[in-house]
Amino acid sequence: MNSTARAIGALLALSASTFIFVTTETLPIGLLTLISADLSKSPSAIGLLVTGYGLVVVVASIPLTQLTRRVPRRLLLSSLLAMFVAASVLSAAASGYAVLLGARVVTALSQALFWAVVVPTATSLFRPEVHGRVVAVVFGGSSLAAVLGVPAGTWLGQQAGWRASFLALAAVAVLALVVIASLLPPTPPDYGRAGSEVTAPGTRQYWRLMTMAALAVTGAFTFFTYVTPFLTQVSAFPAAAVGPLLLVRGIAGVVGVAVGGYLVDHSARIAVLVPPAAQAVALLGLYVAGDIPYVAVALVALSGLSFAVLTTALAGQVLRFAPGRRDLAAAGASTAVNAGITAGAFIGSLLLTGLGVRGTALIGGLLSLAALAFVIGHADRRRPSAVQRMSMANNRAAAARSRESSAAAARSATSSAPAI
Repeated sequence: MNSTARAIGALLALSASTFIFVTTETLPIGLLTLISADLSKSPSAIGLLVTGYGLVVVVASIPLTQLTRRVPRRLLLSSLLAMFVAASVLSAAASGYAVLLGARVVTALSQALFWAVVVPTATSLFRPEVHGRVVAVVFGGSSLAAVLGVPAGTWLGQQAGWRASFLALAAVAVLALVVIASLLPPTPPDYGRAGSEVTAPGTRQYWRLMTMAALAVTGAFTFFTYVTPFLTQVSAFPAAAVGPLLLVRGIAGVVGVAVGGYLVDHSARIAVLVPPAAQAVALLGLYVAGDIPYVAVALVALSGLSFAVLTTALAGQVLRFAPGRRDLAAAGASTAVNAGITAGAFIGSLLLTGLGVRGTALIGGLLSLAALAFVIGHADRRRPSAVQRMSMANNRAAAARSRESSAAAARSATSSAPAI
């Protein structure tokens, strides 16, 4: 098998890994009543399996990334998938709530580190000019999790019991583990290190990006956490229509991943500006006209598309502005996103007793506008001086040499990474 085929095979396995992690994170929502009845626990206790999962990811991402900085990426990713398999089997065999909760914590710890290394690892296999497309393939797995993974897992749980859903995910993880262990080059742990070579403007851009992402994700989940009551109470859809409507949103998300990957490769500035702007239009539009059914469908789809563009573009931009090791920068991005998810769900819960479910769209839209205003207000408009341009060029060249020397150990007979 030539190097290009190996790289593409490894990339597809990494995408499959994002599919299983994202499916596992939210699967208890679809299986809530089944797990609740089987373990004799309240729905709120089962809900903690999702919210607690997100909190573990927020807290653990950066420390775990720092602790594993010297571990080769093939070994690390294989170990994380092995942890996932063990935790999924333990979830399926759980005789009580405490065991299931413990298994979820183990899965969340593996996911916290997985998101820090998956994108830098995937992009290290290919030339820089196609990194946007590589990121889109990786995030395609997460989008398919919303469209296929959670619905399929819910259906399987209804047919064969909720434990069967976790066993099925463990089986997929075993396949991904075998492919990654076989095809992924033994990339050194410092493959993405830029260290002191990264310029101060890159550091500032990174933290601006994190702030924008946290605001935008908080806005998205202030609304999306409560999208079901919005659609039934404000838009007056029957409960049976919610599933198909969320499927439409998921399909729009798949399209958004492709759009985000394209923007990363062709227009970095638009990649940052479009997602919060489109999301603000969608959410404020839902607040104003969410009671018109066909308008609600279109705007819910737009919200799904804009969020997918946001997360894909964020992953690509993190590689560009990472102030040091790219895995640590990716861990920071994962923390910002998961913190936004948790904060959005909390803010939305507070709004339900005040502004009502319609108010979640209003506040979510205003937070999206705040993210857009932050990006516009902090845009670098000054042209760098000749000395600054020369310094930045030298920095980029030095960083490229560092990455190439690390990647050379992982490539066999080729002198350049493949394109896709």
